[in-house]
Amino acid sequence: MNAPIIDPLQGDFPEVIEEYLQHGLMKCIAFNRRGTLLAAGCTDGSCVIWDFETRGIAKELRDKDCVAAITSVCWSKYGHRILVSAADKSLTLWDVVSGEKITCITLQQTPLLARLHSGSSTPSLCLACPLSSAPMIVDLNTGNTTLLPVTVADVDNGLAPPSRNKPTDGLPFTPTAACFNKCGDLVYVGNSKGEILIIDPKSIQVHAMVPTPGGAVIKNIVFSRNGQFLLTNSNDRTIRIYENLLPLKDGLMALEDLNKTLDEVAGVERMKVVGSRCLALFREFQDIITKVHWKAPCFSGDGEWVIGGSASKGEHKIYIWDRAGHLVKILEGPKEALIDLAWHPVHPIIVSVSLTGLVYIWAKDHTENWSAFAPDFKELEENEEYVECEDEFDLIPGTEKVKESDINQDDEVDIVTVEKDAFSDSDVSQEELCFLPATPCPDVLEQQDKCVGSSSKVMDSNNSGSPLSEEAEQNGQATNHASSPLEGNTMPIIKEF
Repeated sequence: MNAPIIDPLQGDFPEVIEEYLQHGLMKCIAFNRRGTLLAAGCTDGSCVIWDFETRGIAKELRDKDCVAAITSVCWSKYGHRILVSAADKSLTLWDVVSGEKITCITLQQTPLLARLHSGSSTPSLCLACPLSSAPMIVDLNTGNTTLLPVTVADVDNGLAPPSRNKPTDGLPFTPTAACFNKCGDLVYVGNSKGEILIIDPKSIQVHAMVPTPGGAVIKNIVFSRNGQFLLTNSNDRTIRIYENLLPLKDGLMALEDLNKTLDEVAGVERMKVVGSRCLALFREFQDIITKVHWKAPCFSGDGEWVIGGSASKGEHKIYIWDRAGHLVKILEGPKEALIDLAWHPVHPIIVSVSLTGLVYIWAKDHTENWSAFAPDFKELEENEEYVECEDEFDLIPGTEKVKESDINQDDEVDIVTVEKDAFSDSDVSQEELCFLPATPCPDVLEQQDKCVGSSSKVMDSNNSGSPLSEEAEQNGQATNHASSPLEGNTMPIIKEF
């Protein structure tokens, strides 16, 4: 469903490109849980971690044995590890603080997407979605892989055995989308028949099935951060939102209890009945006029907004809907295809990746507010007649009354108790990694001499508004929108210092 664009002042969402990040050719991005660090996978096999507060590079993870393009990046729950999948069929787990490789596993197929177990702070399991085989559970300690079923069989016990997922009737295998739920005790798989399968990742059993309207291939499937809503993106150019009816904790146990209460039906019908009590269709989003395909759809940090990028070539458009189904904004960027999207977990900020390898940061269009300089300052839209009070300029106005303080000066101030964290599932015993220490980069002597000998070139470069320097191109930097390459198709001219 689609609706007219409503007043954008009703919502707190991004509006304009604030600046862009550049370092090599970035392909995929992911925020850590707090949004303080942004990981970006590059085409040269490296993973760059940006400090999102300073817009500077905090660390670069590079494996000399991997020079293939990165296909996905995923943070662990508390940010201490990063899982990177690459086009050379590898899965690499990194220690973020030390920058050392923990393990590297080579699969038989190229993993298009890899996600760490969402319920563990130091996960040893991950979910991988290969190019031409079924999704699989990968044990990062042993390297063992277990294929997940992508179809259901009408058997008496209502459970489908693991499928070998071989192509049938000469048709190629369609890549299948999958994701963990919030606690990681269930896996949701969207298959080529337009069905959502709910699977126990330990026993590899299908407990429920939810058919989607139209039965189109499901390309993406992702949960909101709070786990209350599930998003699917299908080949019928429709984004669907489902409400999660299972409890956020012990979802598997609740699912098993549902199966025990349904003795009168069996097989596929039983799975559908159970599925109807697990997921309920909430909203559908599509562009009725242009019928565009969607790329990298996701939720906002609080789950109130849904975004999807246009998959049309040469377009960098981001559609924003509220959860009620209203289209509230269409963000139009440069004439570069959009390949990945991410919404900041806390702030109204969207980060998008273009085909040229640039990462654009979309934020609110802030206007000057002079009332911020003085609490009593009042902005007037038109002239108003002002009547001066008789004692307005007296040293001690007669109308001023001294209010008695209701604060007990003898009470002790509690500076020990920590207020409840905004993230309801935070573990106070687990230290969370929010920032990385900056690594100083010593200046090269030749560059210093060059700068001293060519001060006129520095002035010319500053006056011309060139956004990049040689050092910035090498080390990566955030560039203000005032000098971003949005005007025209040509890239910024790099002047040598």
